[in-house]
Amino acid sequence: MKIAVVGSGTMGNGIAHTFSQFGHLVNLIDINQDALDRALKTIDKNLKRQVEKGTLTADKKVEVLLNIVTFTDLKSGLADVDLVIEAATEDLGLKLRIFKDLDTFAPAEAILASNTSSISITKIASVTSRPDKVIGMHFMNPVPLMKLVEVIRGYGTSDETSSVVVNLSRGLNKTPTEVNDYPGFIANRILMPMINEAIYSLYEGVAGVEEIDTVMKLGMAHPMGPLQLADFIGLDVCLSILSVLYDGFGNSKYAPCPLLVNMVAAGKKGIKSGEGFYQYTNGTKEIKVSKKFSKADLLS
Repeated sequence: MKIAVVGSGTMGNGIAHTFSQFGHLVNLIDINQDALDRALKTIDKNLKRQVEKGTLTADKKVEVLLNIVTFTDLKSGLADVDLVIEAATEDLGLKLRIFKDLDTFAPAEAILASNTSSISITKIASVTSRPDKVIGMHFMNPVPLMKLVEVIRGYGTSDETSSVVVNLSRGLNKTPTEVNDYPGFIANRILMPMINEAIYSLYEGVAGVEEIDTVMKLGMAHPMGPLQLADFIGLDVCLSILSVLYDGFGNSKYAPCPLLVNMVAAGKKGIKSGEGFYQYTNGTKEIKVSKKFSKADLLS
């Protein structure tokens, strides 16, 4: 099957990597050539790690890279694909504009999928002429390693479309889980209130960053504490998802913590900006609690 991935950021390049590794031809599309170049470098680096760990051969690494072709022109990149996966920023207006274009340029029989983590598939499908072929295909980060694919059926998504995506996900050695189209779906409807409550606990001075994360790691067997996970996801993304939940349900339990709102406004977005609840040097290396949340500051 030939795949187009629209958006070459963290999720987009991970999706392209994964499909290519399992033998699919991938058109990776972005309006920015520099972003595409960075994406290919990231994929190459991650493939090298797999080779070093013995989970991939050097010959297979070359094959995976050759399966990916980059495009800055959407029409050219969509010309003969069977499935399109949109992996752009979590912004409703942007996604609606992209799907209008996908509907125009992609082959009539192509399935249009979104990697959205919270936005309504039904709303996205409404701007296309093929709502039966629009579906959510929400991968987890990092895509090559994480097993889950949250498959979201919009109001008009057909059984055939869902079946194709479920079987395709299994062919990537993933575990597809079908859910219905309500704000946040399942993954983020459960995860984001937990992260938000952890931020409220910090905001109200109940405990510090390390203490909150330690309780959840050691007490609940989470591999990463909620505040470090928020940094990893991106605090701006967390805020966006919580806003979708709050707007969608009108329930105050989803209202973003004022501390999260202020941090995003100040440009403190986590790993991507070098600082969130923790400070980062060279990505995830040398993690330490942000000076803003040191014990001295919390006790003052």
